[in-house]
Amino acid sequence: MSKAVAPRRRAEPVRQPRKLRTPSMPSFRLRPRTALAVWTCFVVAGVVCLAGAALNGPHALAGAGAVLVVTAATWWLTARCGGRPLLFSTVAAVAGAIVAVVGNPQLSTGAAVTTAAITAVLAVMGTVPSVRFRGAVAEVLLAAGICLIGAGAALGFDPVIAIGRYQDTTLALAVVGCFVLVYRLGAGLHGLGRRGVVVVAIGGVLLVVTLLYAELLRTYGSSSIATAANDATRWCHDHLGSYPRPVEALLGVPALTWGTHLRARRRQGWWVCAFGVAFTAPVTTTFANPGLPVIEALLTVVYSLVVGLVIGYVVIRIDLRVTSPRSRGGSRAAGRRAAREAEVASAVRPEPSRSQPLL
Repeated sequence: MSKAVAPRRRAEPVRQPRKLRTPSMPSFRLRPRTALAVWTCFVVAGVVCLAGAALNGPHALAGAGAVLVVTAATWWLTARCGGRPLLFSTVAAVAGAIVAVVGNPQLSTGAAVTTAAITAVLAVMGTVPSVRFRGAVAEVLLAAGICLIGAGAALGFDPVIAIGRYQDTTLALAVVGCFVLVYRLGAGLHGLGRRGVVVVAIGGVLLVVTLLYAELLRTYGSSSIATAANDATRWCHDHLGSYPRPVEALLGVPALTWGTHLRARRRQGWWVCAFGVAFTAPVTTTFANPGLPVIEALLTVVYSLVVGLVIGYVVIRIDLRVTSPRSRGGSRAAGRRAAREAEVASAVRPEPSRSQPLL
């Protein structure tokens, strides 16, 4: 007799544990196009308000323009540093509005210094690498434009300042902020190399010497040296309308020009760009001197740019001559144009675009 086969039991499906739905945190990030449109509106509205106040408009326009510009500058700088631009720009807008409404001299002066320092750092951080010299010139001009807007915004808070202390404080804050960011972008001090250490040392010495130039002449310099310096300054003022500032023409502009050119090839170019605050910070405080006419202040910036760009071009040509493959024993039959095209083609170090975070 056949044995009865027991029916097989169907395997019951394994029930997965039920997932609990947790409420998601709301996202406060804006889309790139929306953020760019909002940022552009803030900048344009701020510049219009500052221009209206400069043309004998209502005094409230200056405060409104300053708040709009510092909000936009904080947004861009925070975005470049990889932070939360909406959060920090909101804090800057609220703080700036409180300062503009209260009108306390101490608060206004602090807001002006902060605005000038933020725009000075932003002018350096907002640059992108340039393979050719003309691109580096465009980056330096862009930085100058950012600083001029920041200078107007700083004055929009109507600060009560001592011009020397105001300029020194702004430069100190800008140098510290820029070097803190560049420390991370340039792979720290160990990423400098021998050549980078030499560059940073020379830049530091030039910065100290140019800042103490006038004080040393007045305190320790002989009367003949002081007279010669005063005569040269007076001649430039009488024949050219103004004169270039040593800290900008000899250090700031050449460093920013060479730095943006070097960043297209080596990461250590950020350490050179850091000394660009020797140009951007003084520009943000150019119009703070009530005894300096606006035209003369603008000519000072222009002459500093011209002299600094010439020095920057010479430094770039020397750098390319020293580091090019041709100088290391490469083919001497290739012409200068072919060698230059080969050098440009080899400069392929990528960096994020101007609106993308660097960190």
